[in-house]
Amino acid sequence: MTPPRELIEPLIKIAALIGGLMTAAAYFVLLERRMAAWVQDRIGPNRVGIPLTKIRMFGLGQPLADGVKFIFKEEYTPAHVDKRLFILAPISILVAALAVFAVIPFGSVLPQIEGVEGPIRLIVAPGIDVGMIYVFALSSIAVYGVVLGGWASNNKYSFLGGLRSSAQLIAYELPMGLGLLGVTLAAGSLDLEVIIREQAQTGIWYGLAQPLGFIVFVVAAFAEAARLPFDLPECEQELVGGYHTEYAGIKLLLFLVAEFLHMITASFLIVILFLGGWHFWGLTGSDDQITWFGAILRIVILTVKIVLVILFFMLTRWSWPRFRFDQLMALAWKIMLPLGLANLVVVAILYELRTISDPESANRVWDVAMMGVTWATCLIGWLVVAYSGALVTDNTPRRNLQQFEIDSQL
Repeated sequence: MTPPRELIEPLIKIAALIGGLMTAAAYFVLLERRMAAWVQDRIGPNRVGIPLTKIRMFGLGQPLADGVKFIFKEEYTPAHVDKRLFILAPISILVAALAVFAVIPFGSVLPQIEGVEGPIRLIVAPGIDVGMIYVFALSSIAVYGVVLGGWASNNKYSFLGGLRSSAQLIAYELPMGLGLLGVTLAAGSLDLEVIIREQAQTGIWYGLAQPLGFIVFVVAAFAEAARLPFDLPECEQELVGGYHTEYAGIKLLLFLVAEFLHMITASFLIVILFLGGWHFWGLTGSDDQITWFGAILRIVILTVKIVLVILFFMLTRWSWPRFRFDQLMALAWKIMLPLGLANLVVVAILYELRTISDPESANRVWDVAMMGVTWATCLIGWLVVAYSGALVTDNTPRRNLQQFEIDSQL
């Protein structure tokens, strides 16, 4: 008996998605190491190629060599750890990082195939109206993996790393949610496919329509992915390795892969929510009636946007210094949270006024007016933050220099 389409289609999508994600995570590590070498003027991995030959292939064999090394590395579990939680922590964080992609589209649709009813949507679980709530719920589970890893290690460095990580992830979930709410108000849905379609039909990406929300979301996404300048979970200068100090072998590999998957997830969300997803003006159209060329073009455009955002993540990591912990928390609570609230209030008022008026007669006029107000809000917010007091990244001494000199003489 032939298995039903409802069973075969999701399995094929899951296999393709997991295979693509794991391969992408491995080679993004290589790309990041080459990026670090370029930014910091040093030599990156460029020697590993085809085994038993002198063909280097620009170092493309390095991820395979690293994977083999992790697999054959001694699977050591310290005697002083809580073994059940110690093993559960990396598994839970990796499962959550992969399960998020069930509701994230990796393209638009495929054209009608003979013998198959309806188009094939390029998403594992299509039609989930609360897709963003699902994404945030699973993203929050990553906090449990970090806390479990730090606690179960029974190590002071790991414990401090787990505490700092959980505080960071919880703090930045709030501004990230506020940046998202402006998009859901504009699209009228929590479904990621609907959000892309709304941007395609209007031709206005939400990154252009809501610049303040875009900035807040991107900064919070950096912190949620624990990337520099927000990589306090590891912070090797102070905590050796952070919450995974005691981990090695495959268990450490699961943590590192999950970290890269978080960056890929953040890049997907930034592109889908604020940069139009697979849409590009004059090329992709906005409906589901497309040819095979159009379907492939949408996949290519989405992929290119995601890769560019990932390159931005990497370039920032190797260009900026790390924040102190107090600076990180002050940025979240004193700057990102108020700016996110301001963006949400302004967007809510604008869309309420648009609903009260007659939107059918002056859609484009309303779009231009709303963009003008949101950009003015972004500029005002930046000026207020710049001139309201000392910056949270100010590294000058807490006391003035004159008092410091007097104390030194005494």
